[in-house]
Amino acid sequence: MRRMMAPVTHHDTAPFDTDAFLARPLTARLATEGPTVRPVWYLWEDGAFWVLTGPWARLFHRVREDPRVALVVDECDLATGRVRQVLARGRAELLPFDVPRGRRKLVRYLGADASLWDDRFRHYLHDDPAERGTVWLRLAPASLTAHDLSYAVPG
Repeated sequence: MRRMMAPVTHHDTAPFDTDAFLARPLTARLATEGPTVRPVWYLWEDGAFWVLTGPWARLFHRVREDPRVALVVDECDLATGRVRQVLARGRAELLPFDVPRGRRKLVRYLGADASLWDDRFRHYLHDDPAERGTVWLRLAPASLTAHDLSYAVPG
């Protein structure tokens, strides 16, 4: 069972299951000082967001310089009127990469059969992470806010 590291503040009319929402393979946007915003795939596990990065990415260098980050995961479905978002803020940390967590993250976006994955994703499961410099950016939010801004669709 996952536990929340930061209390969830709901500013909505209809609370929703934040853990279930964050378990979906949605794209998050991660902001660093600069400001710079980038889309990322993430794993929500153990009350934290886990994002792959390394020395080849600006994200890695920006977080080393200033670990303060903000992240948003949202959905907007015009057909149903469902609009939900989760906002997180805190200090990111760079941690050693581990293959089992990497597999869990990639399976949620790419499916269980790694032989079907693009080569650029398969190498995370087989290459030496120390050689490539692959690390995890872990954000255990100091604040986590959920908003349900859904609306009724006409007709």
